[in-house]
Amino acid sequence: MKFCYVDESGTGNEPIAVMVGVVVDAQRMHVTKKEWNELLAELSTIIKQKVTEIHTRDFYAGNGPWRSIDGQRRAEYISTVLQWVKARRHRIAYTAVDTAEFFQRFKLLPEYADVTTLWRFLGLHLILGIQREHQKLAKNKGNTVFIFDNEYREELRFTDLINNPPTWTDTYYNKNSKQSRLDQVIDVPYWGDSTDVGLIQVADFIAYFLRRYIEINENKVPPKYKDEEDRVTEWFKLIVDCMLPNASFYPKKGRCACADLFFSFAPDCIRSL
Repeated sequence: MKFCYVDESGTGNEPIAVMVGVVVDAQRMHVTKKEWNELLAELSTIIKQKVTEIHTRDFYAGNGPWRSIDGQRRAEYISTVLQWVKARRHRIAYTAVDTAEFFQRFKLLPEYADVTTLWRFLGLHLILGIQREHQKLAKNKGNTVFIFDNEYREELRFTDLINNPPTWTDTYYNKNSKQSRLDQVIDVPYWGDSTDVGLIQVADFIAYFLRRYIEINENKVPPKYKDEEDRVTEWFKLIVDCMLPNASFYPKKGRCACADLFFSFAPDCIRSL
């Protein structure tokens, strides 16, 4: 069995929105949770203040409790966390959207009535991509539990969307006539507070730096400091090493209408991975 811990970045006024799922095998959960708590304890010691959650935006900018850690040391911690994800053999699921394109065009499409919001669009694609990837595994029916960061405005509608997915999503994973829809999903999506669920924090951490890479690479925003583009590119390479195959999320050829919908709103640098 697998757990997928999910968070997003950029669903406010940012030019790029990203959602990331950290996929963890159940048998490695205990060690993973212990090590993440040890990292938070180490950071608490450094800043002389108890840390229960890393708010990535504040950590990266050196705001709030992180002012006492200089930029170079914060950059080293970012690399350490991403290398830790890789060493633990966790896999990363991902989806990204050019928000200007989305808000301009999506409401004109027939699929809009079933999805309506950017958050649900990201969440549906993430689950479809994992469905497509995990159904390849032997004896894997009903294999993945999804835990999303609390999103109170979306929970009821999104749960209903996943419980009753529209028929146009069937082609995304080549559903056959005897197959139940989204049969890789165990039960309904669950929701958790990132303060209490460390791996949601990890998903937020990865989503933030994936978004920064796309924004800079697509010339949506300028780098904030001299070496940011180089640093973010190095972090992106660590993220790519952990990603599930791009063909499950953004196939380059043979796309059905459903896959093409998600592909059409993706940034170019993600399509071409």
